[in-house]
Amino acid sequence: MYNVAGVQMRPIMNNVDENLRRGIKYIDEISKYDVDLIVFPEMWTTGYHLSREAFLCLGETREGKTITTIREQAKRVNSSIICPFIEKIDDENLYISAAVIDNLGELRGIVRKSILWGRENKIFKAGNIEYPVFDIKVGKVGILICYEMEFPETSRLLALKGAEIIVCPSVWSLGAARRWDIQLPARSLDNTVFVFGINTVGNNSCGKSKLISPLGDVLIEASDSEEEILVHIVDKEVLEWAREEVPYLADFKEKLTPGGINIIPIPII
Repeated sequence: MYNVAGVQMRPIMNNVDENLRRGIKYIDEISKYDVDLIVFPEMWTTGYHLSREAFLCLGETREGKTITTIREQAKRVNSSIICPFIEKIDDENLYISAAVIDNLGELRGIVRKSILWGRENKIFKAGNIEYPVFDIKVGKVGILICYEMEFPETSRLLALKGAEIIVCPSVWSLGAARRWDIQLPARSLDNTVFVFGINTVGNNSCGKSKLISPLGDVLIEASDSEEEILVHIVDKEVLEWAREEVPYLADFKEKLTPGGINIIPIPII
């Protein structure tokens, strides 16, 4: 049984330093609850509605200020942290990324958004389609960044690789709020996994960050307009019970894929 926390926040556009300062303040508040995993939303340090030129100025490497700062915070509060950031390799290679940092402050890996939405294709490069699963303090965690969650295949790949909770840091728009409400519970139920969708709010984002049980039930949900911290329990016994009650994954492997499933053999990290 673990406590997870998500930070639904309204990023200050084009101001990494101020957003980082606010992020540390949220971590301080969350630390009172003895949390095992903290999740920030997509582009929380920069804001979303910026030009390629602005993102090139704001982008950082894994050794940059954002990741260095959050690694220190993770170790300080003894919590794993999923930290999205704009990853800049050079002037041609800019990614929407998320760093996985464990409770000792170690950088366990970085995932890069593999399916870009709309105008993102003109600004960023798509990451490799790998979908690794990370074994950290809270268990086996997969990450889908925003639009990646809208495809049923991505969450199924993570579930087949052993994911127990799928984290979805997002900038999900007001116009797509109905899809957010439908697709996250559907992905959870279809794969009998916890889904933790953490969204921004304001600037045309719909908020409504939520934790969903392996049977598709919304356990806790934020408002559609206010900055909030969500804290809730992830109970592995519930996960085990759900997979016995609704054996989708077992039957998929045994009855629909004779000879076994052929997926990319990427190990748990």
